[in-house]
Amino acid sequence: MTDIQACLFCRIAAGTEVAELVLDTPEVLAFLDTRPVFKGHTLVIPRRHVETIVELPAELVPPLFGAVQRIAAAVTPAFGAQGSFVATNSRVSQSVPHLHMHVVPRSKVDGLRGFFWPRTTYRSADEARDYARRLADALG
Repeated sequence: MTDIQACLFCRIAAGTEVAELVLDTPEVLAFLDTRPVFKGHTLVIPRRHVETIVELPAELVPPLFGAVQRIAAAVTPAFGAQGSFVATNSRVSQSVPHLHMHVVPRSKVDGLRGFFWPRTTYRSADEARDYARRLADALG
């Protein structure tokens, strides 16, 4: 198995691993986190295998951050959120060694405190698919 085949996010980008897609462009892919902080929590990745934000090539900064910006704006109408939390980890706490940006829908009374994130689950694949569709629709 090559390093790319070993990378979960590269397999998602290649279409060999299933994910609830939200945005699909030639340079960037966005999909629902399978263990969301809040429902609608989305991961945005460069299609090219890059491990950390420090290693992100300059030409991928505009498409990656443009996608993050669009998704952060779309969670408000898609989920009735009041805003969003956007974050990334570099190596420490990076569960998959492929750069990914978290976009988490937020509300003032959602109970999130600091960086000790409670996790939830989708009730079913249909519910996850509905969240992905709603965010994709909000992105236009």
